[in-house]
Amino acid sequence: MENQQLPKTLGLADVFCISVGAMISAGIFLLPGRVFEHVGPSSIVSYAFGGVVATAGILAVLELATAMPRAGGIYYFATRSLGPLAGTMSGVLNWSALALKGAFAIFGTAQIAHSFVPALPVPMCGVALTAAFLLVNLLSTAAAAKMQRILVAVLLLVMALYVVFGADKIEAARFVPFLPEGKKVGAVFAEAGFLFVSFGGLLGVISVAEEVRNPRKSIPVGILAGLAVVTTLYALAMAVTVGAVDPETLRLSASPLADAARMHYGRAGFAILTAGALLAFVTTGNAGLMGAARYPVALARDRYAPAVFARTAGRRRVPVPALVLTGGTVAAVQFLDLATIVKVASTVVMLSYILTNLSVVILRESGVMNYRPSFRTPFYPALPLCCALAFSFLVKEQGSMPAVCALVFASLVLYMCYGLMVKRESALKRLVGRLARSEIEAPALEAELREVVRSRDGMVEDSFDRAVETAPAFILPGESTMRELFAEAATAAAAALGCSGEELRERLIARERASGTVIAPGVAVPHMILRGKTDKFIVVLAKSEDGVSFTDEDDAPTVRTAVFVFASEDRRNDHLRALAMVAQTIMARRFEARWARARTPQQLRDIFLLARRTRDPK
Repeated sequence: MENQQLPKTLGLADVFCISVGAMISAGIFLLPGRVFEHVGPSSIVSYAFGGVVATAGILAVLELATAMPRAGGIYYFATRSLGPLAGTMSGVLNWSALALKGAFAIFGTAQIAHSFVPALPVPMCGVALTAAFLLVNLLSTAAAAKMQRILVAVLLLVMALYVVFGADKIEAARFVPFLPEGKKVGAVFAEAGFLFVSFGGLLGVISVAEEVRNPRKSIPVGILAGLAVVTTLYALAMAVTVGAVDPETLRLSASPLADAARMHYGRAGFAILTAGALLAFVTTGNAGLMGAARYPVALARDRYAPAVFARTAGRRRVPVPALVLTGGTVAAVQFLDLATIVKVASTVVMLSYILTNLSVVILRESGVMNYRPSFRTPFYPALPLCCALAFSFLVKEQGSMPAVCALVFASLVLYMCYGLMVKRESALKRLVGRLARSEIEAPALEAELREVVRSRDGMVEDSFDRAVETAPAFILPGESTMRELFAEAATAAAAALGCSGEELRERLIARERASGTVIAPGVAVPHMILRGKTDKFIVVLAKSEDGVSFTDEDDAPTVRTAVFVFASEDRRNDHLRALAMVAQTIMARRFEARWARARTPQQLRDIFLLARRTRDPK
């Protein structure tokens, strides 16, 4: 099975453009008439509320994406937090949602083509368009992203022109009554559930997180900026449409923005907005195909799907089998009832947001040390729990659970065929274990997340890292003396240094009496240069639960962190660099909290291995 990481070819501008392109599509070009028929002019609020809810829900997704930028997005998060069964379901559901959203966008493109050339069958046109998008993605992700940037730039220009020039045509009387008679305020907010497919394309951005350069910054900034722009454009465009189009005409219109442009600006306006709709469908179709294909890759990497889907081809490592599977599915969907598919896609997207918000809670409460997001969900845990409840309400209002249950059944079959043969640790398993036995750990999950963080931050291994990876580490429970601490450290290092533990202990004590090694409150770095050029460089990490006194002063803080550094004369440079690296590490904002939470020797090592500090690979 091919398990290479996908190349990092996407920057901040690409994340923004994929986000915008994935959101602006049928939601504003085809659905306004239907939404207006349900809630009248208050449909403006429905669009704005949809954006607000999507923003609140995406915060948890951003936290997980910055902690684990891997292909598969929400599937990867769900597997590592909620377990393999939930992860497999999430992978199948999200793959379906993105594929169906992309298929709907391609169907919209085919409809536009059919309106100009009636002899051209819509399904066959959709199949041809799917093949074209598949070809672009098979060339490389970078090629698909470049096309996305160009298309999104033109699309935003078209939308801005519509809002600016359409504002002069607004008639205030068309906003009265703002909420039709017999309609309750709750209906306005519930309508946002149907519109949620408009924001579902964000899942595609998350699924390509592994291919993003500097994901710590590019993912949250690009996605939040895209959401802000799209939500604003949706609300403004809907306000212009409601104010510039006769209510009866708007209710019956299948392309309200284009009809409004034709009404006020003739054929030229109609052509421009039709071109804008075409661009919107193209960008969404491209983004949907690109993002959906990453889910089979992630499932296969974890051995929850046939290994062939993890394979990549060519110098650019394009996931060909996964793209072909997704493209074939999108092509087949062109022959189905897409109105139902849109509702199913919205429901699946909201279920994904429920899973991610619960995943954040599980991961934080599990105490997994190497879960290190660069973006954290604000107002935790209230916000993620409230989001999960809000999305549950919107899912209930959609009434499309039978189709979703069919997808869940398919994921269960996949799990039974593949997942049952794979054992994997999860944060949920660890949390449940900790409730029963406080010493339960998840070393495999910690190790996987350690490598994820290293890859995300582009950490290059240096001599200090190599020393820490093999460093003896221990935790002293209860009260301890300095002599006991030094004895434990000396015993751990003596064999590698070629001396007796007792001799090394006495030298440490003498060194401490001559010159104290406490460099910060609660932190000591006992160190020494050993005679001879024996190529020795050893680090020992020690934690004292109750602290060790290094002085006779009653009010002096006790030492809970001790880093021992031993080096031979020919490793003086490594010795000096190690002292500097320790100083940088302990100055980190969350060092004390992480050190206090550490319960195993490996967790002590990981705190230093994942520290954001200067690294020299020489």
